[in-house]
Amino acid sequence: MKENVLDVLMYLFQSYMDSEAEAQPTKESLEVELTEAGFHHAEIGKAFDWLEGLAALQQSEPRPFPVTNSSIRVFTLHEKEKLDTECRGFLLFLEQVGVLDSMTRELVIDRVMALEAEDFDLEQLKWVILMVLSHQPGQEAAYAWMEDLVFDEVTDLLH
Repeated sequence: MKENVLDVLMYLFQSYMDSEAEAQPTKESLEVELTEAGFHHAEIGKAFDWLEGLAALQQSEPRPFPVTNSSIRVFTLHEKEKLDTECRGFLLFLEQVGVLDSMTRELVIDRVMALEAEDFDLEQLKWVILMVLSHQPGQEAAYAWMEDLVFDEVTDLLH
């Protein structure tokens, strides 16, 4: 079974991030659970690093990506290689409808680029967006919108 960092993150997100449980599991207990679930230690470590990187970016002052609302995002060649036209168009769409602001868009792009996934697609991008929004204060409506989009599509695939 070929798991990558995003698979570990999705497992954690579905199991814990969205729960309202007061007691959060320790990193050690999560490592044991993830190992028992079949994930490799290297991927588990990278997933924790990814989450720590997200937390560091969200807590940094001044903001790590100084942008204005009138700025136009030009993707680098490396970003274009990772994010195909469909993914870039989806990011633009989410920004135009107000689900993402320019700061959150940059957080999403940073977290996508931090993943080592070779084949990155729109469905994976949606999960990254959902994970980033879940950690953004004041983004509850945007998170709910993305959650409906992601989980409605998952439900549709199961039927």
